[in-house]
Amino acid sequence: MGIAQHRALSAELAQETAVLHRLASQRADQHDAHLTALSAIAVASDDPAQRLFLEVATTITRFYPRISAIALVPLQPGGVAAAGTALDPQLTARIRAAAIASGGEIALLPDPGRAGHYVMVKRSPNSDAARHGLMLSIDAARLLDEAGTFWDRPGINLALSLPDGTVLFQRGAIDGTVDGAVDGTGQAKALGSASQPLRLETDRSITPGDLFPPLRSALILMAAAAAGFGALAFLRQRRRAGQALEQARLSALDSRLAHAARVNALGELASGLTHELTQPLTAILAQAQAGRRLLARDDRDGLAPVLDDTVTQARRASAILQRFRSWSRPQAAPVRAFDLRDALRNVAALLAAQAQAQRVALSFDLPADAVMIRADPVEMEQVAFNLLRNALEALRDRAGDGQIRVTLCPEAGNAVLEIRDNGPGIPPELRARLFTPFMTTRPDGTGLGLTLSQRLVERAGGEIALEHGTEGASFRITLPLDPTGEGP
Repeated sequence: MGIAQHRALSAELAQETAVLHRLASQRADQHDAHLTALSAIAVASDDPAQRLFLEVATTITRFYPRISAIALVPLQPGGVAAAGTALDPQLTARIRAAAIASGGEIALLPDPGRAGHYVMVKRSPNSDAARHGLMLSIDAARLLDEAGTFWDRPGINLALSLPDGTVLFQRGAIDGTVDGAVDGTGQAKALGSASQPLRLETDRSITPGDLFPPLRSALILMAAAAAGFGALAFLRQRRRAGQALEQARLSALDSRLAHAARVNALGELASGLTHELTQPLTAILAQAQAGRRLLARDDRDGLAPVLDDTVTQARRASAILQRFRSWSRPQAAPVRAFDLRDALRNVAALLAAQAQAQRVALSFDLPADAVMIRADPVEMEQVAFNLLRNALEALRDRAGDGQIRVTLCPEAGNAVLEIRDNGPGIPPELRARLFTPFMTTRPDGTGLGLTLSQRLVERAGGEIALEHGTEGASFRITLPLDPTGEGP
């Protein structure tokens, strides 16, 4: 009984720690989205008092009580910080120094004016031309709240520390050396946030009373003497009921975490859309102001190119919104059986001129027999067009040496389409986020092409993936063959 109880207590701690780790990691990731949105607002605003920034910051602190303070500190000494409350001069100096020393990463510091708080510092804009240091002060204790009553039990120990070892929050003795303890089962792991790898440590002090509860021990002895196997069956049934109840509670908490993940993803989409639209809207504003000055001077010859640039930027903003709308709610199209080779031939005809202009060898290896699938032909053409256009963009600097090979073949009831190029490939640090909305390596890209392609392929019942260990970039698309093997 003692061994089984020890294993159960250790497993319970490991399971609760995993749930708490996920909860804290999800909340920490939300802070990145807040910093991105606030930075975009600060950069786009021409108001010295940053009133819009302060309104958004107040709303964030109201809905996220763990965020105690938000401030925008000018990097030039003597500048006035935009903050809801007065900042400590020592904290202001630390924020400015951390932003100046930043190479683009987010700095983590203990908050000298608030016990148990840590500070996130990001330069704004996040480039060598940064003008401000953007700060969020986070209450570490509230980062771990709402995790359940398990963490309030006696003997359950918990701590959260900065990567440098500074303890932000601690409850109980983490090393498991509490007086009378038989054993401790410690857990330690960094949060799954790239910008906030805080160290989460948990421990459980297991005493003889935990291993051998007096009442349960007496009942087991009495039942074993009186009934034998009957008592054993009763205990097994009781344990199953307890496990079912605990599983139901954990499932409810997991549903809340999934909802938090969806809210976080929505924040990332909104932040990314704000970032994408800031540049064309700023350009439209500048062109409009320049046009007004030219009109005042009656310079009609100079006004025409200004208006042309304004139209170009407006169309670019419209294109961004259109692609965002297509990603978030693609229109349902009629599905029918068709030959996938025909779709690839259409795409080849569309891109042949561009490939020839770049002197890129574009080759198609298609089977002699029809490859019938059931999907929307236009959507499959869009997927192939997106991937081939991305490959041509990657080979823009390799004139005369670029190669793109498209291979289609039936395999185990599926149509397998591979698109490979000999370009620079995808950096390892970006592969995990390749199909994330707004993730792009091109200055003029929107980051929605691959995300939309993934949704269209999955809607057709297939899969799309980046193959590893190959030269350049290689994408593999798997679509189920039409079981009838017939046309529409």
